[in-house]
Amino acid sequence: MASRHIILAEDDARLRSVLARYLARRGHTVHEAATAAEVWDALAHDTVDLLVVDINLPDETGWEILRRLREGKTCPVVVVMTAGVPSRSRLTALRPDAVLTKPFPIDALSRLVESEAPAAAD
Repeated sequence: MASRHIILAEDDARLRSVLARYLARRGHTVHEAATAAEVWDALAHDTVDLLVVDINLPDETGWEILRRLREGKTCPVVVVMTAGVPSRSRLTALRPDAVLTKPFPIDALSRLVESEAPAAAD
């Protein structure tokens, strides 16, 4: 398993902390972000292998982040976390590399992070 540099964007501090600690224990470097502004700052200043982003951030949705990334900025892999089931049209238009529907087993996140080509997981 290769170590990855991950941005983990989640506004729920407790969940973000649990997920970040779990990924760090598995050997990954994790940059925590509570807002979209923090995501954009990290993307501007760091080399990132993976963005794991919650859909409901306080200043911008994860969908909007994904839309902007797809329009020109690059990030190799984007995993979205959501409490709801995204529409097929949204998934088709924005093409996240994977979707995790909350609540999800924590090992589902590690499988996606540690795979070369993530796929949808529950």
